[in-house]
Amino acid sequence: MIVKPERKPLLRVEGLRLHYRGERGIVRAVDDVGFEVARNQALVVLGESGCGKSSLVRALFRVLPRNVETCTGKVWFDGDDVMAWREEEFRRRIRGVRMALVMQAAMNALNPVVRVGEQVAEPLRLHLGWGRERARERAAEVFRLVGIPADFLRRYPFELSGGMRQRAVLAMALVTEPDLVVLDEPTSALDVLTQANIMNLLKRIKAKTKTSFILITHDIATSSEVADRVALMYAGQIVELNSADKFFRQPSHPYAKALLASVPRLRDGVRPESIPGRPPNLIEEVAGCRFAARCPVRFEMCGRMPEMSAVAGDGQVRCWLYDA
Repeated sequence: MIVKPERKPLLRVEGLRLHYRGERGIVRAVDDVGFEVARNQALVVLGESGCGKSSLVRALFRVLPRNVETCTGKVWFDGDDVMAWREEEFRRRIRGVRMALVMQAAMNALNPVVRVGEQVAEPLRLHLGWGRERARERAAEVFRLVGIPADFLRRYPFELSGGMRQRAVLAMALVTEPDLVVLDEPTSALDVLTQANIMNLLKRIKAKTKTSFILITHDIATSSEVADRVALMYAGQIVELNSADKFFRQPSHPYAKALLASVPRLRDGVRPESIPGRPPNLIEEVAGCRFAARCPVRFEMCGRMPEMSAVAGDGQVRCWLYDA
């Protein structure tokens, strides 16, 4: 029998922690997070505001504020332990080259006094040393990919609609042909129709370019359109990691079930249910399960912190109900 070698994931994260120093103590924004992203795969990171999603992005890209207390863990990109690299090597070989970021507020990511085409072409000149004309031609090519007319290259950001600005920022991320694109709340400031158009665009780009995506969001409805796998965050930790089909149809963690039950539905007539209580303060150290105070099925074991346990298929869940 011929055994095929397992293909290594594009991105593998283990034991990632990012803690900040605050006026009232240490904020445990990301606490022991681990996941994988395969090639040509879309991972959606879901969670309430303040659960640590954007801090996870900061840790992955090593774009950290001055008040960092702890930033530890392992991050392998295409088999290389990039957390061990010096900042200059990481910037030259990974950030903006093979791993690109689409910022949360598109207008804030664009320089208002520089033409959009120049900004999209800039990563090629900065990271790859391309000439102006060659970079401009590549920018026009990527504009066509994201559905922007080529004559928009000479426009300024304020001349574009919100949806067009979001497409321009996506073009800026794609221009170097990265293996992985991370999008932080890419549809949060857009109307419903534009949100749907952006999600459809991401699906087309993924199919055409074989690019992997990490989509950071709290929007369950739009994220379900593009997700292959889902990582659900709560209070700085991933509490469920599963295939999108399994997560949206049959979630395992009590928080996942409560979150999906809170989403309004158009066809089945089921009223959405609220989740009682509120997330724990990330400054205060919680000894047990961080969802226990809000969980309808909590029991004695929930006073201890659960580890990630395997569930049916290739899923994982941080809950004592599934402890083997």
